[in-house]
Amino acid sequence: MRRVLLLSAVILTALILQTTVFSEVNLLGAKPELMYLLTICFAVLEGPASGAITGFAGGMAQDFLLDAPKGITALTLTLLGYAVGMARQYIVSPSPVTPVVLVGAGTFAGVVFYGIVSFLLGQLDVGWLSAIYNAILTPLVYPLLRRAAEGSRSRRVARW
Repeated sequence: MRRVLLLSAVILTALILQTTVFSEVNLLGAKPELMYLLTICFAVLEGPASGAITGFAGGMAQDFLLDAPKGITALTLTLLGYAVGMARQYIVSPSPVTPVVLVGAGTFAGVVFYGIVSFLLGQLDVGWLSAIYNAILTPLVYPLLRRAAEGSRSRRVARW
């Protein structure tokens, strides 16, 4: 139950920040994609299942909040969360730079995939520089999400 509440609160907070604060703060005309950032961070911290669940929930919430075709963002983020979570097992020695690189590369790949799918559906609205923006935000967001994820895990109880 704590995990569901944590995920709901984080997604809601990110959506509110993305539509209010970060819609006005541009970096060379690009806006951050906070759902991509959250999905990748949870995939790195928790694995492919958590990344896919976070991606689907955040993508559907973003699709319904914004006036976008329903399901494209959810599909993109679900696949992205699962792929980054699976790639996590191949990281031998984690360093502080690893999440930044994964968020930058993952956001770029996700934006490219989203652009291809939306182009096939007759729409094109892609911000290619959002990968750099997300990579810049990662050192601020990743430690907070790691602490929140560790605090929401259920603790094992030894009973006699």
